[in-house]
Amino acid sequence: MYDFAIFMEWAEFAVRWLHVITAIAWIGSSFYFIALDLGLRQTPNLPKGAHGEEWQVHGGGFYHIQKYLVAPETMPEHLTWFKWESYATWLSGFALLILVYYSGANLYLIDPNVADISVPVAILISLASLVGVWLVYSALCNSKFGSDNRRLMILLYVILVALSWGYTQIFTGRASLLHLGAITATIMTANVFLVIMPNQRIVVADLIEGRTPDPKYGKIAKQRSTHNNYLTLPVIFLMLSNHYPLAFATEYNWIIASLVFLMGVTIRHYFNSIHARKGNPHWTWMATTALFLIIMWLSVVGQPKTEEANLTSAQEKYMAAAGFDGVHDIVMGRCSMCHAAEPVYEGILWAPKGVELETPAQIAARAKDIYIQSAVSHAMPPSNLTFMEDSERVKIRDWFNSVSYY
Repeated sequence: MYDFAIFMEWAEFAVRWLHVITAIAWIGSSFYFIALDLGLRQTPNLPKGAHGEEWQVHGGGFYHIQKYLVAPETMPEHLTWFKWESYATWLSGFALLILVYYSGANLYLIDPNVADISVPVAILISLASLVGVWLVYSALCNSKFGSDNRRLMILLYVILVALSWGYTQIFTGRASLLHLGAITATIMTANVFLVIMPNQRIVVADLIEGRTPDPKYGKIAKQRSTHNNYLTLPVIFLMLSNHYPLAFATEYNWIIASLVFLMGVTIRHYFNSIHARKGNPHWTWMATTALFLIIMWLSVVGQPKTEEANLTSAQEKYMAAAGFDGVHDIVMGRCSMCHAAEPVYEGILWAPKGVELETPAQIAARAKDIYIQSAVSHAMPPSNLTFMEDSERVKIRDWFNSVSYY
C-alpha cells in the first residue's frame, strides 16, 4: 500500500507533465497558424490558387510562407500534418481525469450535499456528458442554423452557461469547472480528429487523383478551427481553476465559469485584430478587466456549503484506525490554523486549495493528502512554520499505512 500510494502520486505527476507539454505544443502551433492566417497578404505574382503570403523572420533566418485557400494544383512531395499535439493533449488530459477524479471520486468528484450519487453513476454522467455535448455541438454546426457562425457561437455560449450551472448541481465545484474544461477540450480535439483532418484527407486524395478539390471542405474546417481559437483560453483557465478555491468553491462558481468564456473571446479578439492588421482594439482589455473584477466580486459574495456530508467507507476506516486520535491532535495543532473555514494564521484568508481540516471527517477524507504532504515529504506545514516534529510525521505515516489504500 505504501508503494502504491507513492506510485499513484508520481503517475499523476508524470501524466500532468505530459499534458502540459503537449498542450503547450498544441496551443503554440494553433496560435501561430491563426496569426499567420490572419496576417496573410494578397500580393501580385502569387502562384495560381494561392490566397496570400507572409514574410517572417525568426531564429536568424527569413521565412516565406504562402497559403492555398483550397489546395495547390499538384500534391507537394512533403506535407507536414499538425494533429498529434491535439490528440496527445486530450489523451493525457483524459488519463488525468481518470487518475484524479474517477479514482478519487469520493473526494474530488462527488459531494453528497450537492447530489447523493454513487461513484459509477457519477463517472457515467461524466463520460456521457463528454460524448453528448460533442454530438449536440457537431449537429448544430452541420445544420442550417450553423451556417451563420456568429449566431451559432451565441447559441453555443448559452449551452455552455447551462452546462456550467448543470454541473454544479451534480458534482463538486472543483469537478464542475474541470468538466467544463474537459468538455471544451473534447470539442476542440474532436474538431481536429473528426472534421478538420478527414476534410484535409479528402482534399489530399483529390490532389493525388488529379481531381479539383471541393472548397466546402476547407470552409467547414475553417469554421471548426475558428471555434478552437476562441475556446483555447477558457480551457486553460478552467484547468488551472482546481488550484484556486475562490474560483471553484463558491456559490456562484457557475457564473464565474460563464464569464471566463467571455474573457476568452475578448482577449482573442484583440490578438486576432492585431494579427489581421485591423486596428488596436484597446477596449477589449477594459472589457476583460471589468469581467475579471466581476469574477473577483462573485468569488466572495457566495460562501461554500459547510454542512457535514455522510461518511464514506474510506473515511470510516481511517477514523477507526489505530492512531487516529493522535493524528487528529497533530493536524489540529499543526495544520488547522490555515486549513479552516476561517483561518486564524496571519495573511491566510481562505483555506489553501479549499482544504479544510477541522473535523475528524475532514481529516479522514484527506488521509492520502496528509500522508503525502507531511509524512512522505515535508511540504506541509510550509517551511515547517508550526514546527511539526519527525515523531509526529511517523505517527501520520503509521496511521495511514494501517489502512488498506484500495
